[in-house]
Amino acid sequence: MGLFQRAHEIVEAKANRALDAAERPDEMLDLSYEKMLEQITQVKRSLVDIAASRKQLELQEQQLQHSVDHLQDQAKQALAAGREDLAKEALARKATAQAQIDAMEPQHQQLSEEEEKLEQTLATLQQRVNQFRSQKEVLKAQYSASKAMSSVDESVAGISKSLGDSGAALQRAQDKIANMQARSGALDELLESGALEDVGGGDDDIQRELNEVATKSNVDQELAALKAQMSVAGEIESGSSSSS
Repeated sequence: MGLFQRAHEIVEAKANRALDAAERPDEMLDLSYEKMLEQITQVKRSLVDIAASRKQLELQEQQLQHSVDHLQDQAKQALAAGREDLAKEALARKATAQAQIDAMEPQHQQLSEEEEKLEQTLATLQQRVNQFRSQKEVLKAQYSASKAMSSVDESVAGISKSLGDSGAALQRAQDKIANMQARSGALDELLESGALEDVGGGDDDIQRELNEVATKSNVDQELAALKAQMSVAGEIESGSSSSS
């Protein structure tokens, strides 16, 4: 297989898939029904044409047959009048007209056969069209029902997904609330135990004043101790100087 042939087949396959995706069964059925009606119309037109040709040929045969009968009578009249020459001429013309009639007969037979075939074809097509019309309506109803069911399934799938997302969001909210409740309970326990009294500068004014007093007392005590140490050191140093 050539490269160009392969490429052509690939393009054609893709085009067919695109058409299949774009086609709607109900529209395809209506289109097929319209084409069948067009075929019936064409057969009817052909049937009318053949019937008209057959009828025209029959009229010509009737006229020629009338001429044959009339010439036959004229030949008899001429022969009775002693005009054998006229009788002979009338019979010659009669033979010519009869030959024309005989030549038309095969054509007339052929037209009749073709007309009969077209009538049978038309009856068969009409029967098929009637059957197809009934099946078409059933298939279109099935397609509409399937389309509706598909839409419902898609809606249910969307609702299920939404419910799943809502359930996940609800679970996250519940987890967050539980976490917040746990933290709040833990803070309450720590506050009740006094572990968080000095954390975050949350003391009241009295507590701050008490803390300041305690701090000042500690500073005074350290200052007094330092003075005492320095006083003792000074006395020791003074005693050493007197001894020398």
